[in-house]
Amino acid sequence: MTLYRDEGIVLRTQKLGEADRIVTVLTRRTGRIRAAAKGVRKTKSRFGARLEPFTHVDLQLYERRSLDLITQAETLRPYGEGLVADYPRYTAGTAMLETAERLAGDEGEPALRQFLLLVGGLRTLVERSHDPRLVLDAYLLRSLSVAGWAPALDECCRCGTRGGLRGFAIAAGGAVCATCRQPGAATPAPPTFALMLALLRGEWEYADGSDPRHRAECSGLVAAYLQWHLEHGIRSLRHVERGTEGSGGGIGDDTNDDTNRERV
Repeated sequence: MTLYRDEGIVLRTQKLGEADRIVTVLTRRTGRIRAAAKGVRKTKSRFGARLEPFTHVDLQLYERRSLDLITQAETLRPYGEGLVADYPRYTAGTAMLETAERLAGDEGEPALRQFLLLVGGLRTLVERSHDPRLVLDAYLLRSLSVAGWAPALDECCRCGTRGGLRGFAIAAGGAVCATCRQPGAATPAPPTFALMLALLRGEWEYADGSDPRHRAECSGLVAAYLQWHLEHGIRSLRHVERGTEGSGGGIGDDTNDDTNRERV
């Protein structure tokens, strides 16, 4: 057996036998992994509480033919503690975890940028400087972009024309002009396009000042676009509520020198 270490965000857990769990983690170096944690459901478990969803952990694992085995777990940051008492932020965070699992690629395939985006998004929710649904929509747009599915927002996805955008065609790839718009395409207001673009770019001053109706329209389009590309629904999105203006950080390209994590 090969021993290795990695850090990651716990995405979900499921029962295994009478006292064990299978833990799904999005890691910095290894990507999405599923590993067994022995005895963690026992009350005297050494690290059961460290392997709960939302927890940023440093892991030591044994590589095995089937499920790798977690032998050590140290908490780096328990993001869940800052979310469980706030329903809008908790549900937004749950949707992030589910989306990250779906967009991280095959098991064991490195997904560093998806990992960095998830860490940044959870940290932003906990910091509480932005509305949680804005943070979620920004995260979803950025993670789609990293996966290669960024929607066209400032030019027609069919002909490349800038300006005069009159619709949003999910199957075509985003915004469309009046000439390229086909029946059935959504017709969002121009400020909704501007809000989506601001969230994708991390322009939080504009996003924070946006109108609630444009936020609602943006959320609907982002959710529909995400679920069309995944070909399956994100179940946790149905529980997401629009919260009030709060606190939290913003998705951006900057990284912290110490942690090398993208901020949301």
